[in-house]
Amino acid sequence: MNGRLRIFISSVQKEFTEERASLRDYLQGDPLFRRFCDVFLFEDVPAQDRRPDELYLDEVERCDIYLGLFGNEYGHEDTEGISPTDREFELAGKLSKPRFIFVRSSNTARHPKMEALVARAGNQLIRRRFESLPELTAAVYAGLINYLEEIGLLRTAPFDATATRNATLEDISPDKVEWFLTRAQYMRNYALSDKTPVTDVLTHLNLLDRDIPNHAAVLLFGKAPQRFLVSSELKCMHFHTPTKSKPIPSYQIYKGTVFDLVDQAIDFVMSKLNRSVGTRVLGPQAPVEYDIPEEVVAEGIVNAVAHRDYASNASVEVQLFPDRLEIWNPGTVHPPLTL
Repeated sequence: MNGRLRIFISSVQKEFTEERASLRDYLQGDPLFRRFCDVFLFEDVPAQDRRPDELYLDEVERCDIYLGLFGNEYGHEDTEGISPTDREFELAGKLSKPRFIFVRSSNTARHPKMEALVARAGNQLIRRRFESLPELTAAVYAGLINYLEEIGLLRTAPFDATATRNATLEDISPDKVEWFLTRAQYMRNYALSDKTPVTDVLTHLNLLDRDIPNHAAVLLFGKAPQRFLVSSELKCMHFHTPTKSKPIPSYQIYKGTVFDLVDQAIDFVMSKLNRSVGTRVLGPQAPVEYDIPEEVVAEGIVNAVAHRDYASNASVEVQLFPDRLEIWNPGTVHPPLTL
């Protein structure tokens, strides 16, 4: 194995067309799996002068992981009455390939030979059942993550839980921690006092990795988060025309914690939006209405900051035009989700 895993996805061809394609797209699009995995699907093979059954078995020999999808159909049988899926499963076992088998739950009867194959697989390894594509994707994710950890390719925790390189507790702002605790107590009667030591707070919130602040700690409470995570800054732009043009009339780059970024970006947008002031007919305070309600602006910006891909070198961008507000963050929509 050269550090990249070749995954062979096997099934009766006509039964799992959507699932196979979705798994391939997911594994190739996921930032983690695309670092380690290549996927083989028969549909991606160019035309060539080879028998399909020979190609399948050669790919099983080449693969590092055999991933089988078992449903109701058994598939085309050769002269010995054995389907390609059956032969692939047996060859993967003979060659001691790691086999991940996912069986689709069904209310209809399975082909007798597929029923026998499912039972045989259950006697040899742990199967996982699924009813929908999201369930299958989640099960494949869990299985592959566990395998990557077992073979030592995956040695890091999730991004937000990973220790920030070169950071120490001195890089955490006690004032920002105290501000958070004061606000949390006021908003929802939070358990910790605003005088709780910083180390105790970070421990309580799972923001330490072997006594080193993790990425989440730096983003939430760091004195200078962008010193460690340069792209965590946020860019705000205001255009006077419906299209982007230079020079940009108003362009701000904001730095600080995620709380700072959100507050500054909201203030930027609200200060540029058109607004109307009503009358005091209902009280001493004249109502103010903006083109876009502040809570809508806040929701979009909070989501962009919270759910961005922090491994990307790009930054969150908030762009205000005369006719719309665009909020963009780095990342992708992973299968089976689509735009």
